[in-house]
Amino acid sequence: MRPILECQKLTKKYGNFFALSNVDLSLERGKIVGLLGPNGSGKTTLIKLANGLLTPSDGHIMINGLEPGPATKKIVSYLPDRSFFNGHMTVNHLLAYYADFYRNFSTERALKMLDALEIDKSKRLNALSKGAQEKVQLVLVMSRDADLYILDEPIGGVDPAARDYILRTILSNYSENATVLISTHLITDIEQVLDYVIFLQNGQISLNASVDEIRTEYGKSVDTLFREVFKC
Repeated sequence: MRPILECQKLTKKYGNFFALSNVDLSLERGKIVGLLGPNGSGKTTLIKLANGLLTPSDGHIMINGLEPGPATKKIVSYLPDRSFFNGHMTVNHLLAYYADFYRNFSTERALKMLDALEIDKSKRLNALSKGAQEKVQLVLVMSRDADLYILDEPIGGVDPAARDYILRTILSNYSENATVLISTHLITDIEQVLDYVIFLQNGQISLNASVDEIRTEYGKSVDTLFREVFKC
C-alpha cells in the first residue's frame, strides 16, 4: 500500500523567499504524526499545499498518488487554525451541512461526541465560547471516515480539562489505515499520542523520526529535544 502523502523536492517560494525548499517526505498509513516547528518554519505552507490551497513552485506533493484537488478532498479531512464556518449557523445546521456535503460523514458519531462535550446543538456558533467553537470544528472534522486528517492547532484554544477528551477523540476516530497529521505548539500535551514527529526549520526537514527512536537515540522527550533544537 502506497503512502498516504508523498513529497518529492517540494518547493514553495515567494519572490526570493523559500517557504519550503526541496522537501522529501513520505507519511505511512495508520500513524499519528506531529508536524513541529517555530513560527515561519513552513508548517502552514505544507498543510495548505496538501489541501490544494497553494500550488508548488517546484517539485510534487501527492495524496494517495494524486495531486491535491477535488478527488483528494474526498479523502482528506482538514481542520484549519482559524474558523471557516458562518457564525450564524447553529450546530445542528452545521451537522446537516456536513452530512449533505461529505458522503463519509457520520452524524451519529458527531452527535455522540457533541453530547459528551455538552455542546448545545441548538445554539448558533457565534453564541458559543471560542473553546466550544473549536470543539465543534474538531468534532465535525473527526466525524468523517477519511484517509488523512490534517489538524492545524486542534487544541490551541481549548481549556486543559477538555484536551484529554479531544486527544482521545482523535485516537478513537481514525481507522488503522488512516493517518493523522497534527501541527501544534503544545508538544507536551500531544506527545503521548504521537507515533512520529517531523521538525521543520527554515522550510526544510531537520528531523523525521519515530517517537521511540527519539527517546532511544537522544534519551529525551520530544518536547525537550524540540526546545534544544529550536532554542525555546
